[in-house]
Amino acid sequence: MMNRLQRIQPQLLTIETGLIPEPRVFFLRNKIPVYIIEAGTEEITRIEFIFRAGQIKDYMPLLSSATNMMLTEGSQNYTSEELNKKFDYYGAFINLSSEKDCAGFTVYCLNKHIKKILELSREVLFHPVFPLKELNRLTNKRIEWHRLHRERVRNLAMDRFFESVFGKHHPYGRQIVESDFEAVTPGLLMDFHAKYYTPENMAVIVSGKIHEKTLELLDFYFGDLSGKRTYIEDIKSYLQGEKSRKKRVKKPGAVQSAIRIGSATINKRHPDYTGLKVLNVLLGGYFGSRLMKNIREEKGYTYGIYSSLSSLDLSGFNVIFTEVSSRNSQKTVSEIYKEIKLLQTKPVEKDELTVVRNYMGGHMVRMFDGPFALAESFKAVWEFGLDMSYYYRLADKIKTIDPDEIIELAGTYYNIDELYEIIAG
Repeated sequence: MMNRLQRIQPQLLTIETGLIPEPRVFFLRNKIPVYIIEAGTEEITRIEFIFRAGQIKDYMPLLSSATNMMLTEGSQNYTSEELNKKFDYYGAFINLSSEKDCAGFTVYCLNKHIKKILELSREVLFHPVFPLKELNRLTNKRIEWHRLHRERVRNLAMDRFFESVFGKHHPYGRQIVESDFEAVTPGLLMDFHAKYYTPENMAVIVSGKIHEKTLELLDFYFGDLSGKRTYIEDIKSYLQGEKSRKKRVKKPGAVQSAIRIGSATINKRHPDYTGLKVLNVLLGGYFGSRLMKNIREEKGYTYGIYSSLSSLDLSGFNVIFTEVSSRNSQKTVSEIYKEIKLLQTKPVEKDELTVVRNYMGGHMVRMFDGPFALAESFKAVWEFGLDMSYYYRLADKIKTIDPDEIIELAGTYYNIDELYEIIAG
């Protein structure tokens, strides 16, 4: 009886996205936008301070990441140790982030301590002093991280991929060398902070069970800030990929070779992006994808192979990534191109497309599961000047995309002659 039941496939059900709550928006006295996502039952609030101060703004390597990492290393009124002790005392969890387009500071706190947490957040964000001792300690750690990073073929391949796709002089593609760490000084960090950590460059996303005085306190601690944008650079003018499409990065002694194949592409602002998301999942975006079935399950070349589609402010990129033994690297590349050509020429079967639709529907439900997930999902579209209606368009595309559209998208956005092919090992 048990064996018979184990062979019965569970019923497939259509997953509905449901109503996606749109954040309420308020403006502080100085026009800083505050987005409120009220949900949840616990007395916990997540506050994310976002600045257009990501790596795209680096006029020297590492300025964005070093500035962000140093925010909690000492301020006008507190040492690094004092700041950390105070956040710990009030039960707060903090996270610093510097990505390609934005940088920020996120704090999770108990509502009963929100006043003190906002006071400390202002201190961290607008009164850092970038002490030399702490910077030297951080620099030494980052150099060690960099050396370890360069020992792994997957990192070498990804670094060279970004350099090839966006150009070695563009912040999206620039590779870091060891001497870059030693060139960072407190003065440079102060300058970067003054230019980009300004009210005009800032937004706040608040999520959770919102304290009744949250807006009043945000306005008290941040509404009086003023500043002027003093630095504008047109980064777009030199975003240009390299002419050579195939690169080999030698790593003597490496057991495996890392493969990265992809190109620059559209971002979330483009109407084709939602369809391209479906195509990406079909190709390599989940464990049952075509690449996984072919190269892992049938050929046994790798433990895992995936593709991803990412959106940046000035561009986007798709990339297929895996690690294989050196003797199988060229065979793997050939199979990758074979799967791309099949998507460009042969209609996807109904059953396969149904599985992908359900996988993506389930993933979307998880994206809105709780206030903090809602906040992350909102930020992911807000950065591109979009709102939650993007997700309704994505849900509709998942349900309605047909095989002919997939063929057209694959032909347009996965032109094999335009793909960069990087192998490190």
